[in-house]
Amino acid sequence: MPAAHANAAPNPADAIIDVAGVVRTFGAVRALDGVDLRVEPGIIYGLLGPNGAGKTTLIRVLATLLRPQEGRVEVAGIDVLRDPTSARARIGLAGQFAAVDEFLTGRENVEMVGRLYGLARREARRRADEVLERIGLTRDAGRQVGTYSGGMRRRLDLAASLVGRPEVMFLDEPTTGIDPRNRMELWGMIEDLVEAGTTVLLTTQYLEEADRLADRIGVIDRGVIVGEGTADELKASVGSVMLELVIGPDERATAMGILAQVTGEEVGVSEGGRRLRVPARAGARTLTEVVRHLDEAGVETDDIGLHRPSLDDVFLAVTGEPATEEATHPSAATGTTDDGGTR
Repeated sequence: MPAAHANAAPNPADAIIDVAGVVRTFGAVRALDGVDLRVEPGIIYGLLGPNGAGKTTLIRVLATLLRPQEGRVEVAGIDVLRDPTSARARIGLAGQFAAVDEFLTGRENVEMVGRLYGLARREARRRADEVLERIGLTRDAGRQVGTYSGGMRRRLDLAASLVGRPEVMFLDEPTTGIDPRNRMELWGMIEDLVEAGTTVLLTTQYLEEADRLADRIGVIDRGVIVGEGTADELKASVGSVMLELVIGPDERATAMGILAQVTGEEVGVSEGGRRLRVPARAGARTLTEVVRHLDEAGVETDDIGLHRPSLDDVFLAVTGEPATEEATHPSAATGTTDDGGTR
């Protein structure tokens, strides 16, 4: 076990992740612009945001891979800027792509990370066997990683991150690019992590993932946390009911004007301008009035109705852009990070 684990554990009443006023710039770009974040121990905290919002940069700062120009960062009771070595002994990190050696076997990869944590050879081997069994890779542990599927590599990357028994695990878009079956398996593993006492901070572009896993959610945009709470709290902040309509491009401007006039709310736009969303605080009365105004203006809709707010509505309300388009954002396809480099 790494020597740093001999230090006194943080008080359970304290935040296990405590970030205050963190600023990180890359030239003229302020990737983090005064971030404040507190995460209590023993939970899954989801971090949402558009591409370029600062998610990966914040993870890299927390994991001691980047130093901010300003601010304070504590993880597991340790100031990561003053004592990064001790902090690294308490954390695990799985990035957006599996960081595994294709020429080693699965077991050799995990044992190697255990040795880097400072474990004795026998202990590294024992823990490697333990985590490989936990993630269902025991049967394939002797195979060269170059023969693994993408989902198996992601699971192996997670196993390597777990071998040091971290108090805090940082998962940067852990299920991106893997099939639904493997995604469900990884969700179960993440939930098991927390059951075993690890605190998890994960970034994700899948709102379903945040809704399913996260005890609390933060939304980051342009380097600032712009919304925070449980999924239910965030949804309630948007409004109790949303009015949504699908419309052709020629009718968009007129429809947006009617929605804004009737509701007094900002109108969200997605799907290339075809889908409009707005809080309908009077529920069915708002819908009836909107339909009447649309009819008087001769505007025909492809679909219109009410629904309860989703995290997608929250995302649109606080960032001004729909989360559903993030996966097809050009930078997502090219692998661009917050700092303009490659992932």
